[in-house]
Amino acid sequence: MAAGELRHNRPMAIYLDHAATTPLGPGVLDAMLPYLTEHWGNPSSIYASARRARQGLDEARERIAATLDAKPREIVFTSGGSESVNLAIKGVAWAASARGRHIITSSIEHKAGMHTCQVLERSGFDVTYLPVDRYGRVDPADVAAAINERTTLVSVMYANNEVGTIQRIAEIGAICRDRKVLFHTDAIQAAAHLPLRVDPLQVDLMSLAAHKVYGPKGIGALFVRQGTAMLPLIQGGSQERQRRAGTENVAGAVGFAVALGQRGDGHEAALRDRLIEGLRALPGIDPTGDPAHRLANSASFVAHGLEGGDLVAALDLEGIEASTGSACTSGSSEPSHVLLAMRIDPQLAHGSLRLSLGRGTTADEVERTIAVIGTLSQRLRPGMASVQV
Repeated sequence: MAAGELRHNRPMAIYLDHAATTPLGPGVLDAMLPYLTEHWGNPSSIYASARRARQGLDEARERIAATLDAKPREIVFTSGGSESVNLAIKGVAWAASARGRHIITSSIEHKAGMHTCQVLERSGFDVTYLPVDRYGRVDPADVAAAINERTTLVSVMYANNEVGTIQRIAEIGAICRDRKVLFHTDAIQAAAHLPLRVDPLQVDLMSLAAHKVYGPKGIGALFVRQGTAMLPLIQGGSQERQRRAGTENVAGAVGFAVALGQRGDGHEAALRDRLIEGLRALPGIDPTGDPAHRLANSASFVAHGLEGGDLVAALDLEGIEASTGSACTSGSSEPSHVLLAMRIDPQLAHGSLRLSLGRGTTADEVERTIAVIGTLSQRLRPGMASVQV
């Protein structure tokens, strides 16, 4: 089939990869445009056009701080979520290295956190990777047991990006507060669905990314509680109170603030439950992640006897856009480190499938997805005829 013919016959896409990225929410682009076309000055300059850009940046910082119930001076704008996580972990580890060089994290962190910790290990830091249960949850008691006199930072993600499992962040934060250890959470996947007020969560640092909450790509933020010692990753100018050098992305920050203020009400949960129910009823399809403590839009599975990549490719030809897991590891042939940490058999972990719903997902789309996966999972299994879509 020629590419043009495939495009012509392809059904309208059903997008079920909102955990990878989201479209712009209502009003986000309109809010950004003036800072791309009219108020494009450098916010660090002092003349009138620069002051208008600075005003937009300051207002965005204030709006994001209000969502977190934080102070505007505690918000650092970054180029995205990965930089935010790197800045939190490396910045605190470096600043506190004279006091101790021990970091605690979980075994199912996003690669932004996992690889950052591995880099620090290679430069002489000790890292404890906490185990999780079969649903992907960290036991706060394990955090308490791992803290020692050299521990300077604990970093545990709020909700997992592959299986949607939600961690007991407030409990972990309370332990860290009691032991006088700084606590960072990667809230990038959680931000669209869960409470973000930093005091009830008892966090000292929180990473966010706009494109996961219906904002633009290329902008993120890090909450840094006032008084937290942290060294910058990027040297240069004095922007962001000398915590992150470089001319700020004003339009991105403005769009981020608008998007974060429109966070959802969890209405996807009913559709998520129907999707899990429908796929669990199919032969050889098992859900993964916590059945009770999971993000409202997240459904994840393993398919016995299948390669997840083959299933995702076949779904794409049917006009259903999904993934095997994190977009950051989509080119890897290795099974997900998240599933392996949850003690899922490596062979079975190769059959991973992540379906993440969004604001525009409909009941009809969910039903079609269930039906198509039912057909494809039979055709793709060994011994079955090759899929023809």
